[in-house]
Amino acid sequence: MEFALLGRPPNAPRLRLDWRRFSYAGKFVTGDAGKAVAVADGMHEREGWPPDAREREAEGVLGAVSFSPHRTDPDTVVLRYVTVRDDRRGEEIGVRLCAFAAERLLADGYARVRIDVNNPYAYEALHKAGFGYTGERAGLAELVLERPCDARAEHYADGLDTYRERDLSDGEAAFLAARDGPPAVVAAPDGEGER
Repeated sequence: MEFALLGRPPNAPRLRLDWRRFSYAGKFVTGDAGKAVAVADGMHEREGWPPDAREREAEGVLGAVSFSPHRTDPDTVVLRYVTVRDDRRGEEIGVRLCAFAAERLLADGYARVRIDVNNPYAYEALHKAGFGYTGERAGLAELVLERPCDARAEHYADGLDTYRERDLSDGEAAFLAARDGPPAVVAAPDGEGER
């Protein structure tokens, strides 16, 4: 598996993903958001990859994340949508991809990388990618996570408690009951950098 940053807004490549296999597939067709991808080995060497979304579907994509600058804070970039191909979910591809994207964006000079999450599974996954709960909320039900986050370990339980106050499915309640302290951070994979 290889990781790459495909570009930045407003001139990022358009990426057509199979809507039957990827959540949020339509969010990657626009050029107004940058993209980072996890792809099958050898895809980056293929002539004409990634293809323009108006021409054909992007083959070999295992996961993708879109990002754009924060609307009011020029020092912050926001990860917007994270998706992993349906047959590869549960392998922590999204975790590694978010860690990879965050490392590259921080190296580009952003002071912070932010993502807003609305469920405990995403909350846990993003903590594995090195993000931490800021104590802030966004929208109707989203918790704001950032990287770097100095109080990552201290605020981890606060976010879990916020989810525990909600109307949960049995699976979510069991998931939260099994959490005891923040998970270990997964190392960001090496990648192709900019493509």
